[in-house]
Amino acid sequence: MKLSLKELKNKEAFENAGISIPAYSVGAMVERTKKSPIWIHFGTGNIFRGYIAALQDELLNRGEDRKGIIAVETFDYDIIDKIYTPYDNLTLMVTLKPDGTTKERVLAGIAEGIKADASDKGQMNRLREIFRDDGLQFISFTVTEKGYVLKDMEGRYLPVVELDIAQGPDRARHAMSIVAAMLHERFLAGAKPIAAVSMDNCSHNGEKLREAVLTIAREWEATGFVSREFLEYVKDEEKVSFPWSMIDKITPRPAKAVEEALAGKGVEDMAPIITAKNTYIAPFVNAEGPQYLVVEDRFPNGRPPLEWAGVYMTDRETVNKVERMKVTTCLNPLHTALAVYGCLLGYSSIAEEMKDKELVSLIKKIGYDEGMRVVTDPGILSPSSFIDEVIEKRLPNPFIPDMPQRIATDTSQKIPVRYGETIKAYCQSPDLRPEELTGIPLAIAGWLRYLLGTDDELQPMELSADPMLEELRRVMQGIEAGKPETCTGQLKPILANSTIFGISLYEAGLADKVETMFRQLLAGKGAVRETLRRYLQ
Repeated sequence: MKLSLKELKNKEAFENAGISIPAYSVGAMVERTKKSPIWIHFGTGNIFRGYIAALQDELLNRGEDRKGIIAVETFDYDIIDKIYTPYDNLTLMVTLKPDGTTKERVLAGIAEGIKADASDKGQMNRLREIFRDDGLQFISFTVTEKGYVLKDMEGRYLPVVELDIAQGPDRARHAMSIVAAMLHERFLAGAKPIAAVSMDNCSHNGEKLREAVLTIAREWEATGFVSREFLEYVKDEEKVSFPWSMIDKITPRPAKAVEEALAGKGVEDMAPIITAKNTYIAPFVNAEGPQYLVVEDRFPNGRPPLEWAGVYMTDRETVNKVERMKVTTCLNPLHTALAVYGCLLGYSSIAEEMKDKELVSLIKKIGYDEGMRVVTDPGILSPSSFIDEVIEKRLPNPFIPDMPQRIATDTSQKIPVRYGETIKAYCQSPDLRPEELTGIPLAIAGWLRYLLGTDDELQPMELSADPMLEELRRVMQGIEAGKPETCTGQLKPILANSTIFGISLYEAGLADKVETMFRQLLAGKGAVRETLRRYLQ
């Protein structure tokens, strides 16, 4: 059997294979959606297909809504041509459970796939038609944090953005320029209200989206492409709102084992492809079961009842608290500690690391003993339940093929939030002292040891990309793994850098402890393991 609307009519074949299929008429849903769309989404990758589109599929199955989502790709058009269109916009969702079992389900919540290609007049005219529709309630986004970036590190507009500004709305190519151009269409059609909801996994995502769109709009207004009234329309959050959100679900690249298991069930043509833009994607999505989406409830033109699909609809302050809980205490700090020590100890799997006594002790100390003392409680989610699930179910899941080498990417950009916020909270507390911390300084010392580029056996190892990598290694020049006597003060400018840690570690009273731990990690072969044992007994 194949993944297609025609094959879905053979319900018995899917049932015999243990694959759930939609309980609603997909054809009727598609027709209703195309005629009068309510939801359009930018970004057609796995987190959208396997989580966000699944939310609307759930509402359709429950009879809580009758329309689907229109998906838009602004960059990698092969995804539409080779993954959406040939499979009638269906996705085969495979949930990977910690006990080794899987659950399969056909998702049909995507009604249409569009390529936002300025050179394709037909596709762009269809996009304009959608944005002019009175009933369109909101736009959502999973374009990654880079999708909102308009300028390079020197503060200059990216070439594609510079060209968009010069050529105006009709020839926009960057995702944010396309959104601004489509909002202009909506403005010209009567300044109709709409919400623009970033669902990307980045801090204050709604703020990033709003600023990017407004930047393009301001440039176009300055050059006469759009009116001042349009700029005011985008600024007016009673007309165009930019709710914040927090999303959490691991959707790794398609696994070979899953592809083979689906073939064993009789499902054909599930092989992944590599697109011209180097996206590795398959007709199926494999992902963990736990998932969280918390959204600020500001939708000036209405919205589907997403709470019925498990979405937490709340206020901005609560969204911020949930994000802070996750990023500073219950998940991200643990991930970073596992990343740097996993690389040093030769691991290539987070799940395998969770069988390591010392590494589990380390993340429990960082999370339970140190972070939970200052955790932000958002009220709608229990921090203790969340971290329990992370440590007991999510990180040990052997079917989530996540690697410490991937998570170690851009660590310098993550540390100020993942560890710095907790250190600052200890500094500000009348009852706590930063020098009492052990797990967090051990994680920081481990990161510095990682930057030397040699593992615990003193063998060279490849370092993950990081914008500060060259600068940090230059400062640490002269320090050699296996020779603690070569550490002669090189760390001082790093430990004093409040940009890296969110606070000077000297001011926090932690610099000497981190440097002592770092020297111990340098002592020779096996010193990383021995240092972990020393502090975590």
